[in-house]
Parts: sequence; structure tokens; C-alpha cells
Amino acid sequence: MSERPNAAAAGTISIGGDLTVNRMGFGAMRITGRGIWGPPPDRDEAKAALRQAVDLGVNFIDTADSYGPEVSEELIAETLYPYPDDLVIATKGGMVRPGPGRWDPDGRPDHLRAACEGSLRRLRLDQIPLYQFHRPDPRVPIAESIAALVELRDEGKIRHIGVSNVSEQQLRQAQKLTAIVSVQNRYNLSDRSSEAMVDLCDSEDIVFLPWAPIQEADSLPPVLNAARQHDVSTRQVALAWLLGRSAQILPIPGSGSAEHIAQNIAAASLRLSSNEANAILELAG
Repeated sequence: MSERPNAAAAGTISIGGDLTVNRMGFGAMRITGRGIWGPPPDRDEAKAALRQAVDLGVNFIDTADSYGPEVSEELIAETLYPYPDDLVIATKGGMVRPGPGRWDPDGRPDHLRAACEGSLRRLRLDQIPLYQFHRPDPRVPIAESIAALVELRDEGKIRHIGVSNVSEQQLRQAQKLTAIVSVQNRYNLSDRSSEAMVDLCDSEDIVFLPWAPIQEADSLPPVLNAARQHDVSTRQVALAWLLGRSAQILPIPGSGSAEHIAQNIAAASLRLSSNEANAILELAG
């Protein structure tokens, strides 16, 4: 793994049947301030991180209007606009931020419309390639929230619709109204509560975007063993395991450090043996 990393080494994945991206993306939550609030400590470093990701073959960036709030989207546009032709930017709406570290759902149709239109302005896009409903709001029927996104898609402001932090029941409710091309749930080696959702996405050709993909990876002996065997970090093993877990998984590791981003992307070329992958699966499960 001494060669220059490139996200293309992970292969490609189709989103909605008409968008093809490399299967190692970038999550832009960490280019903001502490508590995902306000600007980053070093704006130039955050911009360098974004450029590093794209320079190393990443052509899928995941963000949200609530990251900062607004800071992540603004930095993406400031750094990368005009965008490369193959770059797909996905964003999310449906969360509001009362303060650092606080996240409150807001699935009201009027809020989602305003959130989407704000993201369009900040990202300098005429259409958002993938717009994801960030989290179901217990005060608003999910059908009402998804219907608002369908209206925005019909107006040409959204190309494809995804959902995040959902149960299978909520996904099925959304699918009654429209095609759902992606699911973004928490999933990693130590938190596999979305295991059944990964299998569902695998069987229905839905892209699965695992958030927090590499938390606590260094706490599992099989991960440490694989890292020593391949002379890589435990973070890279965790990402390689996700890539091997399902062809529908599109990891989106995030960092505000260009160095860490290069290390994450290097995992695109790491192939675990079946014994290594199974040992990790068995212990993690």
C-alpha cells in the first residue's frame, strides 16, 4: 500500500442507476468546529482536506445543512466550485441545531423546502444529486416529510432521494411514495444494529452509507491482527472490512486532516482474506 492512494481502487457503485461514483467517499462533517458547530479551527486546513479527497479520486462527498450549521456546505463550494464533472455532492435536511453538540429533528415540509433551497444556494448547485432526509421527526408523519422531497424532485431541485437514521418500517413507508436510492445509518464494527438494513440494501440495490464507519476499530483483536499482517492501521482495516461486507456499502469516512484522509483512502486498495473478514465478523457480532 505504498503507492499513492486512490478511491478508484475500491471500484464503483451506481446511485439511482444514473450516477456512478468510486466506492470510497468523503464525509464532510468534520471540516467544521468542535461539536460540529461553527467554523473549523483552521479554515485553510479544512479546505486542504477537501482538495486532498478529490485529488485522491473521491467523487462522492456527503454533507448536511446542519453541519456547522451551513459551514460544511459553504466550505465545499468555496473550495471546489466549479466542481469536477464527475463529482457527486449529497446533502441532507431535517435537523436543526440549537447549539454545539445538539441535534433536533424537524421534518415539517416547509422546513425541508427551506433547507433544500438553502443548500442549493450554499453549494451553488441548480440541482442536488442526492438529497437525504436526515432523521424522521416523531412529530411529523414520515409520509409528509418524504412527500415534500418528492415535490422538490418534481421541480428539478433534487435528482434522487435518500433517507437516514431509519428503521425498515420507515424505509418501507418512504418507498410507498417514491424510489429511495440510499440509506445512511450508523454502522461499524462495534455497532451493527443496522445489520438487517445492510442486507436489505444489498438485496434491493440500495446504496448504504455507514456513518461513524470506523469508531472503536482498534478494540478488536482480529482487527489488530489484520492490521499487523498487512502493515496498515486499524482504521484502514475497518474500512476495508466495510467494503468487503457488501457491494452496496459506500463508506464516507471524514476528517479535517489531509493526512488522515490519505490514510483512509488508502484502504480502498486493501483486501482482507476471507479468514480475516470472518474473524472480525464473528467477534464483532
